Formats: sequence, structure tokens, C-alpha cells
Amino acid sequence: MRIAQIAPLYESVPPRLYGGTERVVYNLTEELVRRGHDVVLFASGDSETSAELVPCCERGLRLDGSVTDFHAYTMIQLAMAYERAEGFDLIHNHVDYFAFPFARLTRTPTLTTMHGRLDLPEVRRVNHVFREHPLISISDAQRTDLPDANWISTVHNGIDPGQFTFRKEPGKYLAFLGRISVEKRPDRAIDIARAVGMPLRVAAKIDPADRDYYEHAIRPLMDNDLVEFVGEIDEEQKDAFLGNAFAYLFPIDWPEPFGITMIEAMATGTPVIAMNCGSVPEVVRDGVTGFICRDVGEMIASVRRISEISREACRLHVEKHFSRADMAKKYEQAYQRVLRHRVAVPA
Repeated sequence: MRIAQIAPLYESVPPRLYGGTERVVYNLTEELVRRGHDVVLFASGDSETSAELVPCCERGLRLDGSVTDFHAYTMIQLAMAYERAEGFDLIHNHVDYFAFPFARLTRTPTLTTMHGRLDLPEVRRVNHVFREHPLISISDAQRTDLPDANWISTVHNGIDPGQFTFRKEPGKYLAFLGRISVEKRPDRAIDIARAVGMPLRVAAKIDPADRDYYEHAIRPLMDNDLVEFVGEIDEEQKDAFLGNAFAYLFPIDWPEPFGITMIEAMATGTPVIAMNCGSVPEVVRDGVTGFICRDVGEMIASVRRISEISREACRLHVEKHFSRADMAKKYEQAYQRVLRHRVAVPA
């Protein structure tokens, strides 16, 4: 099958530092190529892939200080992809609803994976206007705010477990990884560390939109001997950061669509302690690979119970349910489903 993959231009594929969707696109693209598909990846020019790369900007836009309008490059990218639409069996879109108008006017079917939040009224409205468009959810929970959308399948995100080192023995610190933002609740992670008297290491990026929140709400809380702010880390650093932790904290306060850092932590053997929001119950097995909590008090209590969790069980859970091979297989099934039920666009 000849497939176009349209990746976000925010980061390279794979990302140099933090980046969830771009890492998923990388793993999917590499696995599809390995399985014999002819894949064309529309991404930033500094991306690395076994597929044919069509560069749509010079480098990942977040790290390019000269770019102020990211959406302009996305429009250029979509024009480049859909100009070649007749040469593909299917176009797999990862840049949200921006592709919907192009897809409506093109004979080649487009399938979109919704990687972000769907609980915003504007998002619900645009999906209602383009309600014929076939969608993939990355968790069943993600569908809650769009129950009547044209969902084809749920495909959980996958990683290559071989890129993560299993560590049998737990470390001596708690870990928080990802992005400093209100919905990720790093303040809760700090409160938990203080309550149990255990060091907390925070490896996170700070987007410009979240700078004020960091400076006024989070930075003062880090004036504490227990808390160490590491900043953004790369893949090699992330492997060690997660694997050498006692437990991974996921104290979110929003309907998380997936949360790839949870499976990355479990791949190293580190249990996850998470708030019961969004996809968490689909990713973490409560009492087996970590604990799912209703409030901060339960998260604090769970830290003290972490010896009940087998690090081997954490690793096995990822290998069985969240590998990139399993993800690619499920996407192949979704592609076939779309192709069987495609509706031709009138000439």
C-alpha cells in the first residue's frame, strides 16, 4: 500500500527533545516501512525516516526562532501532500482538522488520528461540519466529547520497547516528565514529593504560553531541596531519567487523550501513579503496573505502596499492549476498513 503520512511540523520526526505526536508518527512510519508499505512522510526537513521524506519546512518549527506563524507552514504542507493525492492509496493525517477541507475535495481517502483534546466547543463544531470524515481515537475515553463522530477505530499509541532499558531495581526519586502547564499539574507532583519526603526530578519543557504560569505558580514551589528542575531532555536522557526513578507521577487535571510518557516509564520498569482522568484506566493496570488515584491524598498513599508493583509486570504490559508493531497492525486494519467503505468524491 502507498500511504502518505502528514506529520505536525512543530517538531522533527522523531523529535529531538519533547514531542508526543511526532514520536508516534515516527514509530508508525518506521513500522509500516518495515512491514513492506511504500510510505511518504510529509514533515520538517530535519526529520529522519526510512520512508520517502518530503520536507515542508527547514526544521521543526518550535526550535526555529525565525517562524511566528506555524499554521502558514501547515497550509503549505497540506497543499504539497494533496497535490500528490492521486499517487496514494490513502492519506493518513496527523495535523488535526486542518486537512478536512482538502480531504472533502479529494478522491483519495483521508484518515485522521485525533491526537489532541476534543472537549473544546470550537473543536466539536468543526468536527460536526466535517462529520463524514473518518477518525481514529487514541483512547476510548477520547471519544467522550465527540460520541457521534465517524470513529473508525481506537488505536492506542505504541513505542519500540527495545529503545528503553529495563531496570529491575527502583531508584530513589520521583519523576515528572513532559510539559509545564496547568493541566499537567506539576504543582501536585511537588506536593506529593514534599508529603512523602522523597526527591522529585522534573524534566519538562516550558512553552512561551506557559512561561507566566511557570514563573508565578511553579518556580516558587521549586525553592526546595527536594525538587530538582532538569529541563528538556533527549531520548537517551529520558531512558535513564525514567528507568532510574522510584515511580513516575502523572498528576494530570484534564481529559488526557493518551499520555505516552506513561508507557515509556513502564517500558523501563518504573510504575506509574496517575490521576483517574481521560485515558489513564486504559493505559495503567491499577495495582499491577501502578496506581490510579482519585485525589492527591491517594497519590501520596500510593507512593508508599509502590513495593507492591512488579517492575517486570510494567515492562511486560508495554510489550504486550503498547508496542509499535501492534499499533501498526491496528492501523493497517483501519486503513483497510476505510478503503472498503470509501465514498467517491463527485468529479
